[in-house]
Amino acid sequence: MLLNSDHSMKKHNFSAGPSILPKEVIIQAAESVLDINESGLSLLEISHRSKAFIDIMEEARSLVLELTKLNGKDYSVLFLQGGASTQFSMVPYNILSKKAAYLDTGSWSSKAIKEAKLFGEINEVASSKDSNYNYIPKNYKIPDNCDYFHCTSNNTIYGTQIRKFQSSKIPKVCDMSSDIFSRQLDFSKFDLIYAGAQKNLGPAGATIVIVKNSILGKSSRNIPSMMDYQTHINKSSLYNTPPVFSVYVSLLNMRWLKSNGGIKRLEEINTKKATILYSEIDINPHFKGYAKEEDRSIMNATFSLINDDFKETFDSMLKNAGIVGINGHRNIGGYRASMYNAMPIDSVKTLVEVMSELENKV
Repeated sequence: MLLNSDHSMKKHNFSAGPSILPKEVIIQAAESVLDINESGLSLLEISHRSKAFIDIMEEARSLVLELTKLNGKDYSVLFLQGGASTQFSMVPYNILSKKAAYLDTGSWSSKAIKEAKLFGEINEVASSKDSNYNYIPKNYKIPDNCDYFHCTSNNTIYGTQIRKFQSSKIPKVCDMSSDIFSRQLDFSKFDLIYAGAQKNLGPAGATIVIVKNSILGKSSRNIPSMMDYQTHINKSSLYNTPPVFSVYVSLLNMRWLKSNGGIKRLEEINTKKATILYSEIDINPHFKGYAKEEDRSIMNATFSLINDDFKETFDSMLKNAGIVGINGHRNIGGYRASMYNAMPIDSVKTLVEVMSELENKV
C-alpha cells in the first residue's frame, strides 16, 4: 500500500462525480486536445459540422445502441447538454399529457418529481423518504392510467440500487446517470433512458438520452425547439453546437468498455469490487453500512464510523494512502466509495487495507 507524502503518489479516486476515467482514455483525450487524428487541429477547435466530428458523433451513437443491444430503427440516441437535471423537465415536456407515475428513492428522483409537477398530475407510487432513502420500495403497483412511469436506477447519495425493475403496461423512463453500462439489463424494457456522462461514462457536459421513437409526438403541447426530443433526433444531435469534448471522451470510454469485455465483463468486476468492500464493512467493528443490505449499490457504497472519535485518525490514514473523494454526501454524512467502471480493483483493496488497519490501530 502506498503510504507516503510524495505528491506524485498514486491516487485512488472514489469521487461520486465527476468521476474516475480509465488512464488510457485520459491519455487519448489529452492527445486529441493537441491534435485530433493527425489533422493538425485540436479537438477543441474543430467544427462540429466537420466530417471529423460527425464521424465521432455517429460512432458514439452507434456504440450506445451496440452496448445496449437496441435496434436503431426503434430507438434514437442523443447526446445533449444540461445534465440529467434538464431531463427532469424535458421528459414530462415531451411525454406527459395528463398524469405520470414516479418512484421516489432519493434526492434526484424527488427533484424529478418536483419538475414534472409543473406539467401535469404526478402519482407517487412509493417512497423510501420515511427512512432517509436507505432502501428501495418493493411491491408497489404501477398504474395503467398514466402516461409513463419514472424511476432512478441507482441513488448515488444514499448508495441504493434497484435490483429488479417491475414490469408495466405504460412506457418506462429511467434515470441511469450513476450506473449506466455497469451491469447487464434488458434495455428494451425501457422506453426512455437518460444519463449524465460524468459519473460512469465521461466528463461533465454531455447527457445520453435513449428514446423509443414510438412514445414521441403524442403530447398536444407546443414544445420549445431545444426541449423537443424530435428536434434533436431530426438533426442527429447537431441541432446546436454539442459538447464536443465530452462526446469524444464518452466515445473513447465506450471503446474501452467494449475492448474490455463489454457490459457483461464489467458487471463481473464491479460485483467483485463491491463484494470486497461490503465484506469489510460488515466484519469490521468500526464501520456500519448505510443502505439496506438487499438494496446496496455496486456503484456507490455508503458507510460510516460507529465511533466518530476515530474520524481524525481514519481520515489521516486515508490521506496517507492516497485515497480521495470518499467523503459522504452532506445529506447522510459518513463516507461514500464510488466504484465506477474505471475504478481498479486494487484501489478498492487499498481502501479495505486502510479500514482493516484502523481496526488494529485503535
